[in-house]
Amino acid sequence: MPPRRRPAPLGAALALVSLVLLGGCETTFGSDTADTAEAAIEAARPDTALAALGELAVKGRAPRTGYERDQFGAGWVDTDRNGCDTRNDVLARDLTGEAFEPGTRDCVVVSGTLADPYSGTTIPFVRGQDTSDDVQIDHVVALSDAWQKGAQGWDEATRTAFANDPENLLAVDGPLNQQKSDGDAATWLPPNTSYRCSYVARQVAVKLDYGLWVTTAERDAIAGVLAGCPDEPLPGSGAPAPDVPAPATDPVAVTYPDCAAVRAAGVAPIRRGEPGWSDAFDGDGDGVGCEG
Repeated sequence: MPPRRRPAPLGAALALVSLVLLGGCETTFGSDTADTAEAAIEAARPDTALAALGELAVKGRAPRTGYERDQFGAGWVDTDRNGCDTRNDVLARDLTGEAFEPGTRDCVVVSGTLADPYSGTTIPFVRGQDTSDDVQIDHVVALSDAWQKGAQGWDEATRTAFANDPENLLAVDGPLNQQKSDGDAATWLPPNTSYRCSYVARQVAVKLDYGLWVTTAERDAIAGVLAGCPDEPLPGSGAPAPDVPAPATDPVAVTYPDCAAVRAAGVAPIRRGEPGWSDAFDGDGDGVGCEG
């Protein structure tokens, strides 16, 4: 298993970055994106997710060749040996008012309520053939993404542990989980903008734990989010997370007729999965629209 590590505090910043930001909003860096992202990372305070981002190796994406879900274990397993599979462990952790199937020793979750972090909405969960998929368990760092950024070299036990690691798992809105697919931060972010800082910080923590790398585009996208919340702690660091206001409106109700409207709203460039997204905005198919 690759050694787990946490970032050592970065040395004194080589440059300070002056950023005019709205709290919790991501920053779109200028034409010299890489240099600006690196400067933001260098200027970050120790023990923050932004500082930890600088500890990740930056490489190109390896081929997806050979990837199969079963490379990461046969579905949900009981890696912590508590008698319950990982899916039910995460449902029990993330739902409120949960009820369990009788005779399963409070293991199989049959109902509950999810405060969905990705949409900012409340979703009732009822176990059943036609309803279970309303709430799904997301790998925050997708398995295919991990495969292309270091996991190909792991043994089966490490990949199984990764696929069932609670730090990398969240109960979320099922359709949004399907929409995300195996996207990284460069191609997909939660529509609930108030959760993005926590979301990318968790990705950084997971990748540090397992020695995975990021692409340049992914690193820049994460830095752009964290520049708007530079004090966001790295999950597991012991630092308290800052208060995040709940979204004021339903994020899925936003629509834009064209890129001019996207720019006028101040949300360009817009990414797949964000409120108001349309494939018509994405002429080059890279998951980012209205870039000009």
